[in-house]
Amino acid sequence: MNDGIVLSPFGPIEPREGFFYYDEKKATHAINFIEKLIVHTKGRHAGAPFLLDPWQKNEIVRPLFGTVMWDDQYEEYVRQYRIAWLEMARKNGKSELLSAFALLGLVGDFEESAEVYSVAVDRDQAGLVYNTAKRMVELNPILNKRLEIIDSKKRIIDRKTNSFYQVLPGDAAGALGTNPSMVLFDEVLTQRDRHLWDSMRQGFGTRRQPIMIAATTAAYRTAAFALEEHEHSLRVRDDQNMDPARFVFARNVPDDWDWKDEGKPPSAEHPKGTGWYLANPALGSFLNINNLRAEAMEAAEKPTAQNAFRVFRLNQWVSQANRWLDMHLWDENGSPKVDRDRLKGRPCYAGIDLAATGDFNAWVLLFPGTPTDPEADGWTVVPHFWVPRPAVEKRSNMKASFEVWEREGFLTVTEGPTTDFKAIFRHIAQDAETFRIRFFGYDPWNATQLVNELEEHGLTAVKVPQSAARLNDPCKAIESALAARGLHHGGHPVLRWMADNVELDVTGDGLVKPSKAKSGEKIDGIAALANAFFLTALPAEEEAHVTFVNFNDDFTDAELEALLTPAKRQEEREAHFFPDDD
Repeated sequence: MNDGIVLSPFGPIEPREGFFYYDEKKATHAINFIEKLIVHTKGRHAGAPFLLDPWQKNEIVRPLFGTVMWDDQYEEYVRQYRIAWLEMARKNGKSELLSAFALLGLVGDFEESAEVYSVAVDRDQAGLVYNTAKRMVELNPILNKRLEIIDSKKRIIDRKTNSFYQVLPGDAAGALGTNPSMVLFDEVLTQRDRHLWDSMRQGFGTRRQPIMIAATTAAYRTAAFALEEHEHSLRVRDDQNMDPARFVFARNVPDDWDWKDEGKPPSAEHPKGTGWYLANPALGSFLNINNLRAEAMEAAEKPTAQNAFRVFRLNQWVSQANRWLDMHLWDENGSPKVDRDRLKGRPCYAGIDLAATGDFNAWVLLFPGTPTDPEADGWTVVPHFWVPRPAVEKRSNMKASFEVWEREGFLTVTEGPTTDFKAIFRHIAQDAETFRIRFFGYDPWNATQLVNELEEHGLTAVKVPQSAARLNDPCKAIESALAARGLHHGGHPVLRWMADNVELDVTGDGLVKPSKAKSGEKIDGIAALANAFFLTALPAEEEAHVTFVNFNDDFTDAELEALLTPAKRQEEREAHFFPDDD
């Protein structure tokens, strides 16, 4: 080979003909561009040169930008890879690396009229990479002099080469008419389908060496498109000749690894480390293992936190477990018994889950504090349930339990084939006289006349959309209360039965909500409890429609500004790293 081109040390042992050559000059150029022109933008390293860690330099930048192939049309060696798949756990510097690559593609890739785009599920997510790149430009005098920032359009321009870097909207339509030389695709796990991906890739036609660099963390297996690309990438990693145009860097802890085992740092025996270190190559550098240890302690007590730890910290693709709640932990929260009389006059929140026809209906009161102390930590739960008699008769396998619960006052069985809303209204009206119900939350999709009547009688109703975005925090609040042994439900048997039935819907990015479809059996009481917990985030002394609360009334503007980093300190930092006598 000529001009220093050799067989790539990063390629397969027997490379496919025409592929996997290596140009050290191109690799070194990319490294020098990043380390000499790019700076960190956050925290204690802000303004310091972006010195690549060995794993970033030798496992990503060198093979990605140094691997070349001969192009007969251009009669020169060009970059071989058209797609790069970077998959590692969160907080290992993916977005910062994408920002550095964006500036390299804009002003360091020797591409005339370059078009560099950041894309993601929405403009805000894509803007995270842009915002960091913008700050990198602002902190470097050379880049700041060369490039023009148009922040209103999230656009950076290099007029000398007629090139630009821009954020695109998170849909396929926004990609029409583009001619990208480089695409930065952030958090692929949030993409619902492949339309945006394909739209950007199909715009490559006229470029000499276009590339799409996709960075993501693992996701739940419900993220179908990201899972498809992940599985294809792993096959390519194992057999690079299968798809020579795809570069793969993937750090995933094996599924059979004990997630609580930290593993070992890189060594001669295990160059990439094991366990937590494998999925988090930045551990010991700019990622602190104590943060992971704290999350692991929490995950040991909470099922969804455990799944989230495995997905986002160990980079494992996880299927949702069959059951959400640990019933041993649930039972530990069952004592003491709850005495309604001792709760009289105490403030509380309420959640309701109504059936459209002859099925279970649930009403749950949620009191701050323990059953005996309203000022203590934790929550006290007082539920009640209704079901029509015919529904009991049809459930032969549960009939005996229903009859016991009815006899002991935990369940009201109403006569008639359908829900007796009058009976429910009478019970809630009595609760409203006995307790100070701040709000009650309900599912707006299944709103009934009962909600209107309760509002007419002075109760404040709050719609609680049954989406993962709305119910994720209430679910986490239930988990946290259980883990702290602070969900005092008194061992209510109907609520326990429903708690044992709950399965979750999990979005690709880890948001959860109780799923009636998956659960199979009844979960109405837990749905009502989640609605009640949703209300606890509302301001206690304000109307439910309040959308903003000013927490700074006790401070003047001057006192608040004194909390900000002085501008002079930043100027001194920039002068230190970029002296005038460059």
